[in-house]
Amino acid sequence: MLARHQDPIVAIATAPGRGAVGIVRVSGRGLDALVQAVCGRALKPREATYLPFRDAQGQAIDQGLALYFPGPHSYTGEDVLELQAHGGPVVLQLLLARCLEAGAATHPATSQPCLPGLRVAQPGEFTERAFLNDKIDLAQAEAIADLIDASTEAAARSASRSLTGAFSAEIHSLRDALIHLRMLVEATLDFPEEEIDFLRKADAQGQLSNLQLTLASVMQRARQGALLREGIKVVIAGQPNAGKSSLLNALAGAELAIVTPIAGTTRDKVQQTIQIEGVPLHIIDTAGLRDSLDEVERIGIARAWDEIAGADAVLFLHDLSRQNAPEYVAADADIESALGQKLPKNIPVIDVWNKLDCAVGVSPTASPERPAVHLSARTGQGLDGLRRLLLDVAGWQSAPEGIYIARARHVQALQAVSSHLQEAADQLQAQGPALDLLAEELRLAQNALSAITGEFTSDDLLGVIFSSFCIGK
Repeated sequence: MLARHQDPIVAIATAPGRGAVGIVRVSGRGLDALVQAVCGRALKPREATYLPFRDAQGQAIDQGLALYFPGPHSYTGEDVLELQAHGGPVVLQLLLARCLEAGAATHPATSQPCLPGLRVAQPGEFTERAFLNDKIDLAQAEAIADLIDASTEAAARSASRSLTGAFSAEIHSLRDALIHLRMLVEATLDFPEEEIDFLRKADAQGQLSNLQLTLASVMQRARQGALLREGIKVVIAGQPNAGKSSLLNALAGAELAIVTPIAGTTRDKVQQTIQIEGVPLHIIDTAGLRDSLDEVERIGIARAWDEIAGADAVLFLHDLSRQNAPEYVAADADIESALGQKLPKNIPVIDVWNKLDCAVGVSPTASPERPAVHLSARTGQGLDGLRRLLLDVAGWQSAPEGIYIARARHVQALQAVSSHLQEAADQLQAQGPALDLLAEELRLAQNALSAITGEFTSDDLLGVIFSSFCIGK
């Protein structure tokens, strides 16, 4: 454990601004002297006590509730003091400064600081202490941040499920089965003349197949959880005046983008996050794609292509009212060609035929290779079909059971496990399998699993994860 993890820490644990209640939290070892200095008395463990919080001269800074949780039975596993005061920013800053002052003050009995080394906590440091002291694993720690940041009810419920350990339990179950399989394989390395019969009798191949099936189920739910947490980036692209801004407004249910008959109205991206069945979709309206001599519009068009290149899905908007105009059809074909050159093959494109309310006798030719929808952004006709199509493209399954929040790194780790298990299966099925290679693939699979819960990880990864937390958590 790094030296800084031994320091006592303090921070304001509630959001900045004014509120009815604000909390200052302290965590460390041996908080008795600090408790006495700030609260003027000892506190009963895990019992809320109403009292004045006092400054160095004994004057009351505020009155509120004090709670003391002796370690290891606390959030961080260390002694924890929480001071619940009125939620004014000045009051909370005074309490924070008082805790730091009291920690540095000399204890009359020992002539030593009451709480040496007390400092303001870094972002996520309280939760990091909880992880380092084995109160939670890394997946649960991430779920805490995801619960705080959840933008939909479904995401919040899934994060709560992960926080209770549902995701970690799945990972531990996979790990235990993998360890048992490793034990069988590595035991045969000591008895090479009996290795094949030993593995056959132990049904190593059947155990590996069951492990792969269970992993596939976990991966499917993890992908759904990652989708709930991160959503997908959807870019609306097309010619000027095809109705891109109208479509954004219709999906968002608000007048976010300016809509006029003047071509080139949109010069820069306009973004809005919407929810469909709890899945966040980050919809981006972009400048109309065309050749332009206007320098500002050209910058907007270049930015539009940048957004398209980074999209998870593209809505290619077509204007049904102009499908009989040869110059318009030719310009659409140019955009089609550019999309084929600039967009990765794995990024889905949805053909959206807009202005259905204005089109008479128009039968556009849809691409058989990709999905399409006909709608009117002005009247709302066909929007539900587009919403369902967006969920299908994202890979969302309606009302998934047992879903838990997950992150991209979890999905990547599970994909690495799957790859190593497939290599192991290939070795096991080969004539004269190389058991040392088989054992190594199983070891690498276990390491990838352990990285999810933090049993096998690096300090650099921990720094990245906890630095994204809010201060005081």
